[in-house]
Amino acid sequence: MSKPVKALVKMQIIGGKATPAPPVGTALGPHGIKLQEFCIKFNDATRDQQGEVIPVEVSIFEDRTFDFILKVSPVSALIKKELGLPKGSSEPNKTKVGKLTKEQCQRIAEKKMVDLNAFELEAAMKIVEGTARSMGVELDYQA
Repeated sequence: MSKPVKALVKMQIIGGKATPAPPVGTALGPHGIKLQEFCIKFNDATRDQQGEVIPVEVSIFEDRTFDFILKVSPVSALIKKELGLPKGSSEPNKTKVGKLTKEQCQRIAEKKMVDLNAFELEAAMKIVEGTARSMGVELDYQA
């Protein structure tokens, strides 16, 4: 039988770099779980994703134990990593910061597919394309 869940906390933490300091401490501290224990488990689970932004859902139970589910990095973070961009454009309609090929878009969509509410790869690619446009990244599909 499963334990009753007291709270569900969603955060985005950089892989391998969780510390009991804010934002982790301020989000989880009020629920009474052991912050150091969470940080150690999270850092161990994300050791191979150092420096990437990792969304995490933490289920906190009545007895102050916890469990967490790691998600895939946000689409914007995947696009920045794929193109080697420091950040997106501050004026996406005017200033373009890079070009995304169809193959790159497909790679990102395949990686993120499990977290998107899309059943087909084409639909997932449309979501990635929309995020790219909003970041000031042009789509380079003539090949």
